[in-house]
Amino acid sequence: MISFQIPDMTCGHCVAAVTKAVKAADPAAEIKIDLPTHNVQVQTSVPREVVVAQLVDAGYTPD
Repeated sequence: MISFQIPDMTCGHCVAAVTKAVKAADPAAEIKIDLPTHNVQVQTSVPREVVVAQLVDAGYTPD
């Protein structure tokens, strides 16, 4: 499980965009998003760097 803090994820549209970005890296990924805490957990078989690159391409800054 990979965990990210994404402080610039602030609304439902952001949740959808983050989900789309993660699914672009791994269509089989399981994603849990807690918007109030800006926490994203991803169960995936791809490396963390690949997921981070997709999130950055989507305009987000995962910590």
